[in-house]
Amino acid sequence: MARTVYIVEQDCQGCGLCEDICPEVFRLNEQTEVAEVFKPAGGPEDLIQQAVDSCPAECIYWEEE
Repeated sequence: MARTVYIVEQDCQGCGLCEDICPEVFRLNEQTEVAEVFKPAGGPEDLIQQAVDSCPAECIYWEEE
């Protein structure tokens, strides 16, 4: 079963940690100053999981398709 990652943007603190860990999937939106997923299924799952585990706001989640 495939899964994708998403961020609850209103909970994001904008620390940039997820972007540092996995820039292939996450980036900070310069206008909103929070992280966003720009490539939900496009990165290494181990790095995405590391970003999920490292998020201080705990706002990054996997969604099963």
